[in-house]
Amino acid sequence: MNLQAYKSEVEQELNDILKYWIDNTVDVVNGGFVGKIDNDNIIDDKAPKGSVLNARLLWSFSAAYNLTKNVQYLQMAERAFKYICKYFIDKEFGGVYWTVDHKGDPLGTKKQVYAVSFAIYGLSEYYRATEDKEAKTLAIQLYNDIVRHSYDEKYGGYIEAYTREWKEISDLRLSDKDANEKKTMNTHLHVMEGFAHLYRIWPDAGLKQKLQELIHLFLDHIIDKNTQHLILFFDEDWTPKSNILSYGHDIEAAWLVQEAAEVIQDHTLIETVKEQSLLMATAVARGLDSDGGLWYEKDIIANHLVKEKHWWPQAEAMVGFYNAYQISGDEQYLQHSIDSWQFIKNYIKDNENGEWYWGIKEDNSIMDGEDKAGLWKCPYHNSRACIEICQRIACKVNY
Repeated sequence: MNLQAYKSEVEQELNDILKYWIDNTVDVVNGGFVGKIDNDNIIDDKAPKGSVLNARLLWSFSAAYNLTKNVQYLQMAERAFKYICKYFIDKEFGGVYWTVDHKGDPLGTKKQVYAVSFAIYGLSEYYRATEDKEAKTLAIQLYNDIVRHSYDEKYGGYIEAYTREWKEISDLRLSDKDANEKKTMNTHLHVMEGFAHLYRIWPDAGLKQKLQELIHLFLDHIIDKNTQHLILFFDEDWTPKSNILSYGHDIEAAWLVQEAAEVIQDHTLIETVKEQSLLMATAVARGLDSDGGLWYEKDIIANHLVKEKHWWPQAEAMVGFYNAYQISGDEQYLQHSIDSWQFIKNYIKDNENGEWYWGIKEDNSIMDGEDKAGLWKCPYHNSRACIEICQRIACKVNY
């Protein structure tokens, strides 16, 4: 497949993904978007609505509008923006609620820093689309909430979660599968992503410093210098608390850390991070199957590979390997990116009901009981992959 064909296919895929969300997820009764749809497109109209899903919807439709100027995408972005402002922002204590019920009443009220950062991410992209001053003001306000309440002055980085009132909490986890530790790779990755997006619309000196600190945290603590994989969990002083490899997060970080350095135009850091990105991409490639799919996780102590292929690592592989190709010129990385897209077309894309399946098992059967849309299943990873590939190929061709 040549680059123009790759670009053309992912442009169409972006349209297909967002058409699914426009046609199937708008909540005409309670406002915003429905909280859950299963693989058979059956809507659970009483399901909770998540701040992460809604922030990612805001980002996806805003970013797609910024790429295509399709007015329908802007209308969907505005819908997400209004719903977040009305229902997810905690107007008393700051931050965002984790979940609200189907009617918009607060449900999960703890402050998960990961969720607050995704709100910053979506609001910043919406501001780029609209120049709506309320969106920018709110994004800055949420940034200040994170720095004021979560930033660790002693060891650096950000504590994972708090009560609604920003008090210490015993259960810091994002989900049941996570370790209950004070600091995580995942939250730091997306705090960095949210902050980098905010810097694009608000190039504040203090924000730049926080981004530089985050990049150094990845280089010094989060990326294992021996394996070039990410360490997933830490205690307060950055002692590692995990033996799990997450191939999807590895390849996602390989380009997101570089993006943050590029956004703040720190040229010394950019060169350092590019070298690191290639090392990580090479390490991740060992998690590729012969069909082009990327395995989910590996326990390095037990030497146990989780032989599932979830939707989002495949999307991140498209971008991360293409980024490695851009840095190095090595055609093998480009082929990994194209192979990831081919795998998605063969196994992950739902050609009958639309969108992408959650994932497949080792025998290539569809994973049962998972969401098509939900608290975690959203158009963020896949629409972002399409947008990134379109933009990167367009830059190469124009150059």
